[in-house]
Amino acid sequence: MKRYRKIMKIVFQCVMLLVMAFSYGQSQEQNNSENFTVQKGTNIAHWLSQSSRRGEEREQFFTKEDIKAIAAMGFDHIRLPIDEEQMWNNQVERHEDAFQLMDNCMKWCEQYNLKVIVDLHILRSHHFNAKEKPLWTDAREQEKFFDLWRDLSKALSKYPNSLVAYELMNEAVADDHESWNKLVKNAFTAIRELEPERTIVIGSNRWQSVDTFDELKVPENDKNILLSFHFYTPFLLSHYNASWTNLKEYKGPVHYPGILLTEKEFNALPENVKPSVKQYVNVKFDKEVLLELWQKPIQKAKSLGLPLYCGEFGIIEKAPKHEALAWYKDMMALVEETGIGHANWNYKSGSFGLVADDGTPYQELIDIITNKK
Repeated sequence: MKRYRKIMKIVFQCVMLLVMAFSYGQSQEQNNSENFTVQKGTNIAHWLSQSSRRGEEREQFFTKEDIKAIAAMGFDHIRLPIDEEQMWNNQVERHEDAFQLMDNCMKWCEQYNLKVIVDLHILRSHHFNAKEKPLWTDAREQEKFFDLWRDLSKALSKYPNSLVAYELMNEAVADDHESWNKLVKNAFTAIRELEPERTIVIGSNRWQSVDTFDELKVPENDKNILLSFHFYTPFLLSHYNASWTNLKEYKGPVHYPGILLTEKEFNALPENVKPSVKQYVNVKFDKEVLLELWQKPIQKAKSLGLPLYCGEFGIIEKAPKHEALAWYKDMMALVEETGIGHANWNYKSGSFGLVADDGTPYQELIDIITNKK
C-alpha cells in the first residue's frame, strides 16, 4: 500500500508539472499573439530621429522619467521615430549605443504599461521632403530597407506582440502610388517571414495624407495591420510661419474655426507673401470639415475590417494660441467620437511639444490632449 501511494504521489506530481508547463506555454502563446491596441499616445521626436544629439546629451534628452511622466498624463502608448543614420552605419551595422537606448525605452515602457510603435522615420535613401529619393529607383536601396527591418526584428522580436508594433516607414513620398504599394508588399513579406503576428503599421503615399488613402494597397488576409494617416490641416494654421515651408514669411492673420483668411485680409498683405497663402482665401475649416476630410481612411479601414490610427497631428507653437487650441479641441473630440487611435506630434521640443526642451509643460495643451478639459 505504501508503495502504491508513493507511485501515485509521483504520478500526481508529474501530471501537475505537465499541467503547469502546458498552462505556461498557453499563457506565453497568448501573450505573444495578444492584439496590439492603442488609443492615446504621443510621439518621441528629436531623440533617435531628426537630431544631432549624441553621447550623453542624447542619453539625457529622453529618460525613464519622461516615460513615467507620459504614463502619468494618461497616455497608453508612444510612437518612437528612429532614423537609419542614428541606428546603423552604411553597411547596416548597428550603432550599439543607439540600439541600447531603444532597448532601454522598451523596458521603461514595459514597466509603466505603455505600448510602443517603432517608426522607421528617415532613411539615407528617403527623406519625405528631399528632392532626390534613391529608394524608389535603386533596387539595392530597397533591399537595404528590407535588411533594416530584418535587423530591427532581431532586436525587437523578444518583446511581445502586445507591447511593440512596427511602422514600415514614415511619410513615404513616391512619384507614383504603385512604387509605394510594391515596397509595402515586399517589406511586409520580409517581416512576416520572421514574425507572422507582429502588428505592422502602414500609411498611404505622399506624407500619409488622407487624400491618397484610396490608392493604398493593403496586404490581404492579415488582421495584424494598423492603418495610419497624418493630419496637419489646415496647413496655414499647423505650419504658421514655419521656417522649412513656403509659409516662412507669413505672419498675417489666420482664423479657426471659420474662414481661414478673408479676401479683405489677403488684399492687405505684402505682395511677396500673397502667392504662398492665396489658396486659403475664403476657405472654411471647422470640425465638420475635418471629419469629412477623414472619410477616405475611415472608409478604407471599415472596408478591410482594420483599425485606424492618426500617427501625427499638431500645430506649431508660433500659431495664434486661441485658434490652435480650438483646433486641438476639435481634433480630440473627433478622435473620441470616431474611436480612432492617435498620437500628437510631439511630446518634447521641436516647436510642437507638450513640454519644452527643459521640461516646462504646456499645461493648457496637455489638458486638451489628455482630455482633462
